[in-house]
Amino acid sequence: MLIQEQKKKEVIMEVRIQAIHFDASEQLEAFVQKKVSKLSKFYDDIISAEVTLKVVKPESAKNKQAGIKLNIKHGDCFAEKVNDTFEASVDECIEALEKQLAKIKEKIRTK
Repeated sequence: MLIQEQKKKEVIMEVRIQAIHFDASEQLEAFVQKKVSKLSKFYDDIISAEVTLKVVKPESAKNKQAGIKLNIKHGDCFAEKVNDTFEASVDECIEALEKQLAKIKEKIRTK
């Protein structure tokens, strides 16, 4: 009897994190890496992700800005959010990108 194993193809997405005017902690970079890599569940053809973290107007309450640009097979997706913490900003960006990826996937299916 022959038993075949089916291995799930592992897709490695390149994630570049850029912290502007501050040094991002390893903990923050690990958080961003983990969140962005989960987007591959929603869309298989993500080539790379560029994450930009920036502090805007240090005196205001909501001053942590995160921008995520996804390079995908059929174009680009982008989301930019501002919140109290970088984690919250990244979470909101991820939610917005999930919706964008779902729309793109649906458009491809209907063609």
